[in-house]
Amino acid sequence: MLTVAALYHFTRFEDPAPLKGPLARIACANGVRGTLLLAPEGINGTIAGTRDGIDAVLAHIRALPGCEGLDWKESPAEVMPFGKMKVRLKREIVTMGQPDVDPRAAVGHYVEPADWNALISAPDVAVIDTRNDYEIGIGTFAGAVDPGTRSFRDFPAWWQANRDRFAGKRVAMFCTGGIRCEKSTNYLLSQGVEDVFHLKGGILKYLEEVPQQDSLWQGDCFVFDGRVSLTHGLQPGRHGLCHACRRPLAPEDRERPEYEEGVSCHRCLSEYDDADRARFRERQRQVARGELFARPANES
Repeated sequence: MLTVAALYHFTRFEDPAPLKGPLARIACANGVRGTLLLAPEGINGTIAGTRDGIDAVLAHIRALPGCEGLDWKESPAEVMPFGKMKVRLKREIVTMGQPDVDPRAAVGHYVEPADWNALISAPDVAVIDTRNDYEIGIGTFAGAVDPGTRSFRDFPAWWQANRDRFAGKRVAMFCTGGIRCEKSTNYLLSQGVEDVFHLKGGILKYLEEVPQQDSLWQGDCFVFDGRVSLTHGLQPGRHGLCHACRRPLAPEDRERPEYEEGVSCHRCLSEYDDADRARFRERQRQVARGELFARPANES
């Protein structure tokens, strides 16, 4: 059994570039795979490996400037959910495109998973799912607002177009592991929204700690690795991935005539042409021969 660690931490790296090489080397030396993003605002990513390997990488990260308080969430995996280890330099560790947003300055009120049900059941609370449309499509909290965004960068424009809907409401927000809510709650505070809350540890922590019989979660939770989705108790969900468009697919989706493994699904059949599908088929043949690793959801 392998350990998957999802992590993020907002801190100031004056120059993240020199951190890249040593971080990649410690991960590779310990057989750890996944993706880690470094930016001036901090670190974000998901990695998988043995217990000792994960501990070694986490110890290295905690020794980085300002990362002593690093928090992370763990879940099990029976097989390695990543093909390789990548450490990338980015402008943002989660892209919102709002240069004035700084979670280190202020964020919404953290709500523990045990207290989340009571908050979102209150009549004066509006619940907003800050994730992307394909993630929300396989699971969300009962009654949550779906912004219909294709990327997190679209969220500020959606808020500006819809903010009047939430006048006089307390706003509760959630995402997979918490990082998007760090930025979205800071953004709403800057827009004059006073009562902003977010689920501490995100959906993953809720699914880990709240018993299924008490849960208000409906469906599966999309994750950015080869497992594709998780459900209560952080058990594997029922979804696979279309390796053409990277959207999650339920078992019944893979029975549809539009589905061809590694090539197309009913959602993306019209998005690619014959030349694209020829490339995808060749890639899938390489995967079948063991020459390539089928890409997890966050790998390009």
